[in-house]
Amino acid sequence: MTRNANLKRRVRARAAKTGESYTSALRQIRQTIPDDPAARSIRLAVAQTSLFNDPRDISGLRASGTELRRLMREAHGAGARLIHFPEGATCAPNKRIMSVTGPRDIGLSDWARFEWTVLREELDATSRLARELRLWTVFGSVHQLSAPHRPHNCLYVVSDRGELVTRYDERMLSNTKISFMYAPGKTPVTFEVGGIRFGCALGMETHYPEIFTEYEALDVDCVLFSTSGETPSAAPAFAVEALGHAASNRYWVSYSSHAAQSIVIPSGIAAPDGHWVAQCRSDGTPAIAVADIEINPEPTARLWRRTARANLYAPHQVRNDPRSDDRNTF
Repeated sequence: MTRNANLKRRVRARAAKTGESYTSALRQIRQTIPDDPAARSIRLAVAQTSLFNDPRDISGLRASGTELRRLMREAHGAGARLIHFPEGATCAPNKRIMSVTGPRDIGLSDWARFEWTVLREELDATSRLARELRLWTVFGSVHQLSAPHRPHNCLYVVSDRGELVTRYDERMLSNTKISFMYAPGKTPVTFEVGGIRFGCALGMETHYPEIFTEYEALDVDCVLFSTSGETPSAAPAFAVEALGHAASNRYWVSYSSHAAQSIVIPSGIAAPDGHWVAQCRSDGTPAIAVADIEINPEPTARLWRRTARANLYAPHQVRNDPRSDDRNTF
């Protein structure tokens, strides 16, 4: 804590002396202290995108890819090293469009309706741009499996070399998703960029705190949570939960949803103290927001909570006291 505070004081002093921005002063000072553990940071961009929900629509799949790559270029221009997109950023298939008995009724999804070839072309174009921009790119999509298996609802993680380094498959699926649409994932997924460890969560998984405590135990510094939602009604609960998970686990959380939800809660980046440090526009349009993720080298609150959860209190609990056995008397 003290070391981080001293660094911030040095940055402010330099900025006041030179007229540089805080970010520029921080960059210059860090070049002189490469071994300082407080220097572990990364600039993260979070995105909100338009909702494309018909995988039969070739023009829609092309448009979603074009929009995604436009926002990647914006993030690159803002100095981001990683950009985080919503669930179904390439396409979030509508359950009624996919239903073999739809659109009136919701039944099993007919995945033969998906224009898979077009999707793969857009994925390839996005990977090429990630390599060109040297930008890590994490985005929601649908991962096709061999028949007769259902696909996964997933987050692809593409490195700054344009390589698919890992994939997170949503584990805690909604009733509709597990009944009619997707195969669930099995495991958490982490990856590192610049010495900072990220975890992935998806869909409605903010409703499950065990997902987020699991990532705390895996030493992540930031969880990238992507969700969809065709209407803004679900956004407040998800956003509040994202802030709560950040505060209770003392790590960063990036919350990415579709642009339509932004009129209630825009996409944003939450700090470990549970407040937004950056948010996208709240006007229902595609956008990005950028923040520098800085990792405290001495996370005392996080370490204490781990200690408290590890049966710390059991030795101090009162036992065999006759007066404590009856809870109905003073």
